Amino acid sequence: MSLLEIENLNLSIHGMDILKQVSLSVASGEIVAVTGESGSGKSMTALAVMQLLPNGADAAGAIRLDGLDLLNCSEDEMCALRGASVGMVFQEPMTALNPVKTIGDQVMETILIHKAMPTAQARSRAEEVLTRVGLPPERFPLSRYPHELSGGQRQRVVIAMAIALRPRLLIADEPTTALDVTTQAQILDLLTGLVREYDMGLLMITHDLAVVADMADWIIVMRYGEVVEAGATEPLLRNMQHPYTRMLFRASGHQVNLPEPKPTQPLLEVAQVVRDYRLPRKGLFDAPRHHRAVAGVSFTLNKGERLGLVGESGCGKSTLTRAILGLEEVQSGQILLDGQPVFTGHKPNLAVRRKMQVVFQDPYGSFNPRHRVTRLITEPFHLLEHPPTGFERQDRIAEILTAVGLSPDDAGRYIHEFSGGQRQRIAIARALIIRPELILFDEAVSALDVSVRAQILDLLAELCAAYDLTYLFISHDLSVVRTITDRVLVMQAGQIVEQGETEQVFSNPQHVYTQTLIAAAPILPDIGQDVA
Repeated sequence: MSLLEIENLNLSIHGMDILKQVSLSVASGEIVAVTGESGSGKSMTALAVMQLLPNGADAAGAIRLDGLDLLNCSEDEMCALRGASVGMVFQEPMTALNPVKTIGDQVMETILIHKAMPTAQARSRAEEVLTRVGLPPERFPLSRYPHELSGGQRQRVVIAMAIALRPRLLIADEPTTALDVTTQAQILDLLTGLVREYDMGLLMITHDLAVVADMADWIIVMRYGEVVEAGATEPLLRNMQHPYTRMLFRASGHQVNLPEPKPTQPLLEVAQVVRDYRLPRKGLFDAPRHHRAVAGVSFTLNKGERLGLVGESGCGKSTLTRAILGLEEVQSGQILLDGQPVFTGHKPNLAVRRKMQVVFQDPYGSFNPRHRVTRLITEPFHLLEHPPTGFERQDRIAEILTAVGLSPDDAGRYIHEFSGGQRQRIAIARALIIRPELILFDEAVSALDVSVRAQILDLLAELCAAYDLTYLFISHDLSVVRTITDRVLVMQAGQIVEQGETEQVFSNPQHVYTQTLIAAAPILPDIGQDVA
């Protein structure tokens, strides 16, 4: 008998069908990956196992854990199982952790709630599991708070909380989506090691098919709340039966054809830029301390060129981006756009600022949900000395919405009425509407499904041909950077350690750090004709 058996699970919320006849099983020591696009029912399946469903949910079928049907368990019985028999690792560690409690208290909390051992012993267990996930107490005291840790370290704390009582089943819901490639590799190795070491079952929910192919024993492909294909990893990859599965794998390895960049003059010039942050004093009479986030960075971006910027979290990418946008003043060095400084004195140069726009990672969080699209995408007009009005304004809105693959009629809708991919198209429309000379894409496709990501990358290639775009593309997804940029910069600890033509850097990396990044990135297997 399997550890977890889901049999003919049907789920509706307020009468709307969410899951239809879902069946899967997870055995001890086995990794089962559930994959599919957003809205396919992956996370809802996991929440059904944990019985953390929203109000109005009605589930039918069977979810058995070691023979116990969880659908028939009371809330008190489920509270006894959660954390002890079933652990869960959520996608966003910062929201999964309590910001006002120390990491030690949060790992101990699961142990103490279940009254598994006294406080002193619980503290020892917390130290033990934190050490097991790579956070030994001598380097990461139990007294630290979540905000004092990096994204990867916070995710390790969440995993430590989930395995504190060594549950038989671990559910991981997109645990590496927001992490850079090296941290992702460490977390995946950690999860795989825990499965083998504790003989627990792992239900892994992810839309990253390279991760699925690399670590899963079984693959479950879901679409519109149904399982469309399931099987052992190697046979399924060799012989995919369902067109949707083949489409997903094609989209994961999607390549775009950028137009050739035209030889032209420099647009953005960054020269010896240094950005320091002041740290709190350790003692009352200690000298002030500083952290150097950007250390003497120099590069040039030409007009019509597409430049990539890659590196781990904390390497200084975001700090450098804010400095280029004129949001943070640098301590030394110079940033010029079209020969004009981004900062004049201690104030941003608005004449330069209106020549730049940015597309953020989260398209929903970067919009005001109370405003219609027509107002959202025209926000940059306030930067212009003479913004268009009347029919000229309406024509500009219609033109730019059409350019990003939407309808002019969409201008009257609200942002919640669109899918994630459509929202990112609207974000690109907002960036394009004042015809900026430079666009900064900050992890603009990292939160998107593989098929939606492929559409957005195709859109960028089309816009490059139509508008001769110049952009700086910041991402930790090396496969995306490889296909969407002409040149790439590799950043480590505030410095550019390697730069050059994208294909040359990826094919023949010279710096050890670049080699480490490329080696850590999961690789989609070559399926050959089976995915054609």
